Amino acid sequence: MTPHAVTKAVGSLWEKTAPPDPSDPPLVGEHKADVCVVGAGFTGLSAALHLAEAGISVIALDVECAGFGASGRNGGQVLPGFKWYPDELVGRYGASRGERMAAFGAAAPALVYDLIARHGIACGLRNCGWLNAAVDDAALAVQTSRAEQLARRGAKVRVVDRAEARELLGTGRYCGAMLDERAGALNPLAYARGLATAAQRHGARVHRGSAATNLARINGRWRVATVGGAVSADTVLLCTNGYTGGLWPGLAQEFIPINSLQVATRPLPDKVRATILPRGHVVSDTQRILLYFRLDDEGRLIMGGRGSLGETSRDSLFRFVEDAACRLFPQIGRPEWQFRWSGKVALTADHMPHVHELAPGLRSCGGYNGRGVAMASAMGRELTEWVRTGNAETMALPPSPLQPLPFHGMRRPVLEVITAYLRLRDRLSWRGSPGGAL
Repeated sequence: MTPHAVTKAVGSLWEKTAPPDPSDPPLVGEHKADVCVVGAGFTGLSAALHLAEAGISVIALDVECAGFGASGRNGGQVLPGFKWYPDELVGRYGASRGERMAAFGAAAPALVYDLIARHGIACGLRNCGWLNAAVDDAALAVQTSRAEQLARRGAKVRVVDRAEARELLGTGRYCGAMLDERAGALNPLAYARGLATAAQRHGARVHRGSAATNLARINGRWRVATVGGAVSADTVLLCTNGYTGGLWPGLAQEFIPINSLQVATRPLPDKVRATILPRGHVVSDTQRILLYFRLDDEGRLIMGGRGSLGETSRDSLFRFVEDAACRLFPQIGRPEWQFRWSGKVALTADHMPHVHELAPGLRSCGGYNGRGVAMASAMGRELTEWVRTGNAETMALPPSPLQPLPFHGMRRPVLEVITAYLRLRDRLSWRGSPGGAL
């Protein structure tokens, strides 16, 4: 059994290292705009920026501040594509739409890199590549098939064997990996705040502390009320994702919000740091309850994993993630963990984002299933084109009817039990794996 690491961790690494929140003060009084965006995460901020660049007046509202939710609390991995790979997309949506969606997903990281470059966003961006590490031969076979699909479409992707995986990862736990050179890493909260600043520079308003409390259609326009004021707009974009409440009936019941936990060590000694991810890749693996990890520019090891479905994160789950890091990388010994934080990731039943026109001029998008940095940024631009042209066919991902999950309120306790069982199976699978003994 791996001894527990030293834990004095508190707060978010991204909050500690990001620039100050640039959001405007809470909304007060009555205001008008062409578009009101509810939710200042990646989707909402990207939409606000692209709308403002197009000369469309926009006011964005958030219950907290820019990037407060999962947008500012995720692993900062800029990953291409959807959870569904190209052949699956073609099988579900047909050749024309499926290939269009696959191309859209493939291009999403490039959009992020372009936004950062054009607007001078300081967020520690690295174009480093992503290793999707396989825990067994069956998973590696799946990765091989996926790599072939992507390579046929021009992606710089290949499969690495066990020996190369050990060299690139610094651990012998995995039997191989798919290496995707398109991916990157950044400080997600710094990126979100950079999007907000850029949107404001182009004339958008981004109000913190402005929870939308009521939504009503009045004289052909939408009125979005907050505690201190209201916005009247032709179009409303609901971009609340894993933090969706009851503003529109049934929308929250389409998502399953999962607390994704992260921890970060203090900067590792240079000799130890050199043995872990020596080429700077970001990583996620194929466990039943996946782990994801990377180093930051200061040499901290950042490890993440799925936590509780509940509102609070339990200490034992943070411990599980910390112990997993020690099992993966025994060379770190018993490190001091400097940071612990979590955020809600929105899962959907089909593992795909959902786009809706809920009513005339009322649109929503969410459910990125852990791929939100690049995909949400790209969907913000897509929503802008829909607003600008009035044509839903501009969307690579077609709008669909709202489909609330049946028995949504009963799913949480059931999924808690299933998650705990899968986590136990993952832990037992370490036994006998090279470099991964308990």
